[in-house]
Order: sequence, then structure tokens, then C-alpha cells
Amino acid sequence: MAFNINDIRSQMALGGARPSFFQVHITNPINPIADIKAPFMTKAATLPSWETSVVPVFYFGRQIKLSGTRTFEPWTVTVMNDEDFLVRNTIEQWSNAMNSLEGNLQTTGTSAPSSYKSQGTVTQFGKAGQVLRVYQLNGIWPSNITAIDLDWATGDAIEEFQITFQFDDLELIGGQTGNAGGV
Repeated sequence: MAFNINDIRSQMALGGARPSFFQVHITNPINPIADIKAPFMTKAATLPSWETSVVPVFYFGRQIKLSGTRTFEPWTVTVMNDEDFLVRNTIEQWSNAMNSLEGNLQTTGTSAPSSYKSQGTVTQFGKAGQVLRVYQLNGIWPSNITAIDLDWATGDAIEEFQITFQFDDLELIGGQTGNAGGV
């Protein structure tokens, strides 16, 4: 029946997932000293996004659409900056090891991508604290570290910055909401 409030109530039986119940873990392959602090300082993130391209096939003037290649969108997190700059320093070290500021060189000891690529996870929790979903992003590396805005007029704020990571693929590795086919 249209316009019946009981219909939405029956579909929202669990009360809806909350966007504030999450945690991010990033494994820094260059300097892991901030790996323990980063989950507490990461105040915003996204569940990962991807797109599957379309392959058009034509036959006698008609088009059908087939699925093509899956690509993963960059993953961005927002980090609060503490006065020790620990998270930012280690992310800057990671970026610098991939391509040094002065020498334009990779300084990871080898030119293999595995020397600078790592893993990250984003975990979505339920209102009772249970793990709903865990996405593991494989082959992550920071492609962008944003500026930290400074302003004399913002005395009641904590500095923050964003990190954009590129990644190769992802896996759904845990949670109570079912498996999306091993994404």
C-alpha cells in the first residue's frame, strides 16, 4: 500500500547503519610508528568505490552492453593533526620514499612497487559494536597529501588534512552482513 509508514518501519528493522561508527587502519610500509595512532586520528573516510566499464557491442544497428574492466576509485581519508605531527610525518616519509623531494628518486631500496605498496582497512560497526563489514584495500599508496589550513581566526579547531590513496584491488574480509562475492 502506498504512503503507509509501516512499510518503511518494516524495512528499517535494524534502525539504519550509522556513518560515524567506523575505524580505519593503514599499514605504512616505510615507517609504521604511527600505525597505532592513525585509527584514532582518522576522523572521516569512505567505504571504497569502484566502477565497471561498459563494452558496447553492435549488431545490425542495435547495441547491447557488456561488462568490462573494474576500476577502483581513489580512497580518501581525513586525519586530525596532533602537535607531534606523527601521522602526517610518516605519510610524508612514505611519499618521499616513493619519490624523493630533492632527488626525484625512489629510495625504498628496490624499484619494485611492492616496496611502497601496502594495505588499509575500513571497518563499519553496528550500533551494538559488532563488525558489519571490513573492506581490505590492497596495494595502497598515498598519491595526495593535502595542505593544512592555518588561520588566526580558527582558535577553536583542530588541524586536519586529507590523504588520497590509490589502490589495486579490495577484498571483503569480515563482517556480519554477508559476502559480496569476494569483491
